[in-house]
Amino acid sequence: MKSLIPLLFIVFGLNLIAAQEETSATKEIDSLYKEDQFYIGATYNILGTKPSGLNQTGFSLGFHFGFIKDMPINKKRNKAIGIGLGYSTNSFNNNLLVNNDTSGNATYSIIDEAIIGDYTKNKLSQHLIELPIEFRWRTSTPENYNFWRIYTGFKLGYVLSSATKFKGDLGDFKIRNNDNFNDFQYGLSISAGYNTWNIYAYYGLNSIFSNKAKIDDETIDMNAIKIGLIFYIL
Repeated sequence: MKSLIPLLFIVFGLNLIAAQEETSATKEIDSLYKEDQFYIGATYNILGTKPSGLNQTGFSLGFHFGFIKDMPINKKRNKAIGIGLGYSTNSFNNNLLVNNDTSGNATYSIIDEAIIGDYTKNKLSQHLIELPIEFRWRTSTPENYNFWRIYTGFKLGYVLSSATKFKGDLGDFKIRNNDNFNDFQYGLSISAGYNTWNIYAYYGLNSIFSNKAKIDDETIDMNAIKIGLIFYIL
């Protein structure tokens, strides 16, 4: 069932885009037009600046959608500032074992299968409310709905909930809302493309964990990198 979610997500976006294009074909020319009010995207998530021995395993996904207020800043309306509100859910499959000690404090270690045995799942997941701020350049006109775009910006996210989940010979356990996660995530974003298809990338400027999270004496100072596709809808 879970494998159908990415497909349904993209099909839903394409259906909305098709509806938009059909509506655009009959819409009257608006000299004060705006662009790309809604967005929906899917990404492959990468952990950057990983501690020694930490590796990703499997396929890590992210899904993103939201609304952006488009505010043109020139007479041609091909340049604009966008400010919005969105939701993002992300997973990172990796070999970092997060557990609790007898006092209930989180502990961190690199999984050694020779010690803990086999495992089938070990992942970190987060749900965020996000505030995207973009500078937008496009080749659109009031009559042209197929155009090139480059949107660059900054994205601030607040972590609504987080979890680490392990399933294997050591047992099955989940730790929710670990205090050692940074509540705020922020980074740089860029999207570029023509018409429906747009490449999207995000580079996190701060660590997923706070400086309290350590493997032995090494701080787990890793950030999120996301690469994928994004669709914009009026």
